[in-house]
Amino acid sequence: MQAVQFSGHGDRGVIEYGEYPDLEMGREAVRVDIRAGALNHLDVWTRRGLPGLDLAMPHIPGSDGAGVVVEVGEGVSRFEEGDRVAVSAGINCGDCEFCRHGAPTLCVNFHLLGEHVRGVHAEQAVVHEDNLVSVPEHVDWETAAAAPLVFQTAWRMLVTRAELGPTESVLVLGASGGVGHAAVQIADYVGADVYATASSAEKLDYAEEIGADYTINYETEEFADAIQDLTGKRGVDVVVDHVGAQTWQQSLRSLARGGRLVTCGATTGPSPETDINRIFWNQLEVIGSTMGTPGEVDDVLGLVWDGTFEPRIREVLPMSETARGHELLEEREGFGKVVLKPDSAYNE
Repeated sequence: MQAVQFSGHGDRGVIEYGEYPDLEMGREAVRVDIRAGALNHLDVWTRRGLPGLDLAMPHIPGSDGAGVVVEVGEGVSRFEEGDRVAVSAGINCGDCEFCRHGAPTLCVNFHLLGEHVRGVHAEQAVVHEDNLVSVPEHVDWETAAAAPLVFQTAWRMLVTRAELGPTESVLVLGASGGVGHAAVQIADYVGADVYATASSAEKLDYAEEIGADYTINYETEEFADAIQDLTGKRGVDVVVDHVGAQTWQQSLRSLARGGRLVTCGATTGPSPETDINRIFWNQLEVIGSTMGTPGEVDDVLGLVWDGTFEPRIREVLPMSETARGHELLEEREGFGKVVLKPDSAYNE
């Protein structure tokens, strides 16, 4: 089969699209003909290399994908040939204390397809049945591929972890990106006042289109100062920060007393300076969040499938042009998700 792959970490030049050995099946495995995949910043970090990440090479990246079931293992009970499915990338052991208490994202062995093990950006993927969700007939492949990772992440951050309420306010950083554009829509759905940052007038218009009530261009002003002005120096109840070191201090300054900063990532670095005095004096909460539980995935994807939420697509590319997709993410070109399709399915 043809697959996106790399044999060593590095810049975009390490990405190849070519022959890869056929994948073996397991008893509870499902083979899927991939019709579309989608990129996340996670793919960029995995390609560059992460501390402690020791991958079998060549590595197939990709945590998001969707397609048609073509083979099932003898132990599979949830799917059969011909089913339309999408990938949910989180993998947990099922046996540790956290799994047994119904908290799979806290699993001591939690890991992700595409990051820690072989991913799904190929003509075919073989994954455990627990990593698949059903896709209704009316949902197109681009939507099915683009939604799972970012929408489950944003849903858990805002609804489960931060417990955002309809009378509250929230600031979403990087509202034109994958998690950001999902978080804006979810916060608007909850009924909160939504503040959003982006780097251009076009992206700010886009943020308003998908649900932001107030927008801030972080290239022309410090967003923490803008939040103080817009809220009468009160601040917001919740900040969604997946940017990391570059924004951390401003995120804390943007919070109202008793506010919550919820984070799922650190695009600009994992080790920011932090204002401990502000945290304890204003009684702030810093909340971590990773992916979503199966129930959370079902809840939020149900709202994607019925059209309540819309994963926006900035570009659709053949998998042979995956390097260009990485460039779009790294250079922050456009808004929404970058979708990849196997070259053999690109014109379908």
